[in-house]
Amino acid sequence: MINEQIRDKEIRLIGEEGQQLGVMSSRDALRMAEEAGLDLVKIAPTANPPVCRIVDYGKYKYEQLRREKEARRKQKTVEIKEIRLSPNIDTNDLNTKVSAARKFLEKGNKVKITLRFRGREMAHMNSSRHILDDFAENLSDIAAVDKAPKVEGRSITMFLTEKR
Repeated sequence: MINEQIRDKEIRLIGEEGQQLGVMSSRDALRMAEEAGLDLVKIAPTANPPVCRIVDYGKYKYEQLRREKEARRKQKTVEIKEIRLSPNIDTNDLNTKVSAARKFLEKGNKVKITLRFRGREMAHMNSSRHILDDFAENLSDIAAVDKAPKVEGRSITMFLTEKR
């Protein structure tokens, strides 16, 4: 809210250089802003009384957008990478999948390991859990189990995250 849009009776005013000008009526604050050739901008509407500042509104909006853009740039998005296994996987194939998961974890991503069952393999779901345990054990130096192995339909899934 800027200038005439501010309808509060009393506001806390901050000057151009950031100095506290105290609590006053919004009319007086608007008059002071007009004398300075600037705008009265409400910067903290939830405070009691609301906090307003005397600034150039265009410059204020530009600074705000630049700060938001900078914050977005510094943010790191965590992707979930999936590795699919089958219950009759050989040890060398498992080691290849473990090394792929290691690369994902080192880049800071989460890894979802899915053990998929097809046809008659469904009858031996419980006996294949050791594959996921071995997978987690091989990566225990850099990864922690985020979500324990859980049966979901025709597959068992487990999530790993990088240790901090």
